[in-house]
Amino acid sequence: MAKAIPGEKILVGCSWGLLLLGAGIVLLPLLVVLLTSFSTPNSVGETQFTLANYQEAWHRGKFLLAFANSTLVALAVTAFQVITSALAGYALARLKFRGRQTLLLIVLATLVIPFQLLVIPIFLVLKWGHLLNTYWALILPTAVNGFGIFLLRQYFLTIPVELEESAALDGANRWQILWQIILPLAQPALVTLFLFTFIGEWNDLFKPLVFTTKPQLKTVQLVLAEFQEQYTNSWQLLMAAVVIASIPVIGLFLIGQKQFIRGIATTGIKN
Repeated sequence: MAKAIPGEKILVGCSWGLLLLGAGIVLLPLLVVLLTSFSTPNSVGETQFTLANYQEAWHRGKFLLAFANSTLVALAVTAFQVITSALAGYALARLKFRGRQTLLLIVLATLVIPFQLLVIPIFLVLKWGHLLNTYWALILPTAVNGFGIFLLRQYFLTIPVELEESAALDGANRWQILWQIILPLAQPALVTLFLFTFIGEWNDLFKPLVFTTKPQLKTVQLVLAEFQEQYTNSWQLLMAAVVIASIPVIGLFLIGQKQFIRGIATTGIKN
């Protein structure tokens, strides 16, 4: 068995040290937020922990309705993006038609256009369709996403064509091949798209701020922004509200992290 070279040990040790330092830099602010959310306002010179901040922040911020709205919008947008990205991604990966590469370039071009630049025409379209101050105003503007199309297209290219050819010889049509063969094999990429989309929609403040004014349509991020304006001097309540708003996305990521990492790692760049 070959012995490790001293220089390699030093390099490995330095790598681990840098990784631990980076992890500490990232986790330290999160630890401060968590500890502050549990502390009492008058805990000077001593450590006192309480759950009262969470109870007070939950009731004052009226997070129950906001959680319901954010969950509905995030799940709806995620469902639309998964469906549209799967269909468009499969077409760009497998179907041969004129203008396919041009269409792919157009899809990629949409990735460099900030959503804020499109807000005025989107607002006018929603107003024309009488969709402002409705759930559809929060769902439709991001129901299709170029990143999702490109992600699934790249993953579909990694799946052997021979599987589809075998299914076609057995009498399967395009729809059956897509839903019964391709999508089950693309589960890591689908989970990755689900996490990206759900977390992005959950953390979105721009759409609720621009397209809605009704209190019953407030999402978590909008409630959190208003909460921060009202309780700027109460750090314990603010940090508790931040933790409350972050728990769903953190839990969702921890549940799907294995599929997420696999989906990112196996999505190669192919032409």
